[in-house]
Amino acid sequence: MVESKHPWKAWIYLAPAIVLLLIFTVWPIINTVRMAFLEGYSSMSAVGGMQYNFGFGNFKQVLQYKDFLSCLTNTMLLCVLTVPISTILALLIAVCLNAIRPLQRLLQTIFFLPYVTNSIAIGMVFAAMFNMVGSAFGSENEIVITAGIINNVIEFFGGTAVNWINAGSTYWANITVMVVYIVWNALPFKILILLGGLQSINKQYYDAAKVDGTSRRRVFTKITVPLLSPMLAYVVITGFIGGFKEYSSIVGIFGDDMGPTGDPRRLNTMVGFIYDALANKQGRASAAALILFGIIFVVTMINLYVSKKKTHY
Repeated sequence: MVESKHPWKAWIYLAPAIVLLLIFTVWPIINTVRMAFLEGYSSMSAVGGMQYNFGFGNFKQVLQYKDFLSCLTNTMLLCVLTVPISTILALLIAVCLNAIRPLQRLLQTIFFLPYVTNSIAIGMVFAAMFNMVGSAFGSENEIVITAGIINNVIEFFGGTAVNWINAGSTYWANITVMVVYIVWNALPFKILILLGGLQSINKQYYDAAKVDGTSRRRVFTKITVPLLSPMLAYVVITGFIGGFKEYSSIVGIFGDDMGPTGDPRRLNTMVGFIYDALANKQGRASAAALILFGIIFVVTMINLYVSKKKTHY
């Protein structure tokens, strides 16, 4: 190892990044913890010189808030539904892509496109696809239903159009739309990670299995999945972390109301709950952020513990 005679030069080069990190990452974390324990903290009142007691009042307010359980339920439900589905689909697509030689690069690019597209824009497209709007026009004010492409496909195969996201739609119809959107949006990153893992597996394992006449199903379950387990563990853990922070996708489809017309906040999540409180109740928002951090930390530790026993390095 080569040691520099002037280590201070390295600190000078790193100084801008360290300063930015301290200002925009470290200090906000410290300030969030501080505000969480200042009961009833509001920045506007604090500027006026108001003093706050140190305690757990903000946490109590969060837990007693009437919509807290609903926000937590929505967040947990979206995580539990989307992470397994997206991981399994990504694994199957990655295996198929790895087996295809012609146009492999083109297909990889196509599958990766959603990852570099703005989530709000994608949400608006999904809203149009699942939309079903009634409108009045003409001399007799005739009501015409404009169905999105999803309902057009359903009706083409003899089904009945479903009210997915508009006023009067059911909770589970809304959740179905969100699951489809989140799974579709999560696939590119997971496919990229799993495909990279597949291409790094030593081909000798597959050659030996071919010589032994092992079936494809057994090769997949006994070779591919075990050797890919570190990547699977990674995408599952990051999937849960991303799922608990779900917010922009719901805003993209349902707007700021985070629910259909007539039933606002129906699909509000923990991050949405935090944003709602940021306007004038920063103490409660900070407490909710720490609670969310605690939930993510516990779930991540459980995933790490389970994956440690199931992962083959």
